[in-house]
Amino acid sequence: MNAFRLCGDMTHLLSVVVLLLKIHTIKSCAGVSLKTQELYALVFASRYLDLFVHFISLYNTFMKLVFLASSFSIVWYMRRHKIVRRTYDKDHDTFRHHFLVLPCLALALLINEKFTFREVMWAFSIYLEAVAILPQLVLLQRTRNIDNLTGQYVFFLGAYRVLYILNWIYRYFTEPHFVHWISWIAGIVQTLLYADFFYYYIIRGEEIHVICVSCKIAL
Repeated sequence: MNAFRLCGDMTHLLSVVVLLLKIHTIKSCAGVSLKTQELYALVFASRYLDLFVHFISLYNTFMKLVFLASSFSIVWYMRRHKIVRRTYDKDHDTFRHHFLVLPCLALALLINEKFTFREVMWAFSIYLEAVAILPQLVLLQRTRNIDNLTGQYVFFLGAYRVLYILNWIYRYFTEPHFVHWISWIAGIVQTLLYADFFYYYIIRGEEIHVICVSCKIAL
């Protein structure tokens, strides 16, 4: 495992920790899209079908269990926890996410590395992950009110994808015959979806910095 892959995994894990910290500690899911969280739960459930039949390493198994458990926990919190669910903004989180599932499944049936159930489900999870963030981005655009933890959550998710692209580039030049077109194209599409958020996240950070500096000068 190279440094880009490890940093990508840790950044992905950090995004989950940030979101769980917000939900569990603050008891709030304001600004968080339940539709995106349900899509991620479906992504991990369909990708890790080999969890108990194909052992790679303890690290690999641990990460799979963490992402499965955390994704379903977040969905449960947002749907069932009495306090947390009251903060859910269902009036703005109206993206019809089920319209993303069927096209991704159809694409997986048509374009996959091998036409078996597990491989089709793996391809489906890759395609679905590429667009799963859309409901979250639409929600943020509609509310235009990004709190610090929600912003960090989306930022770390985007950073994880960027680091994985660097991981693929590194492996392409260091490992013979390393070609995974499905992952590569889906990963690039997913990264492009984050581009607009990154721009406004950085601009917003600069504005906050300018305000803080101005306040200090005034004082």
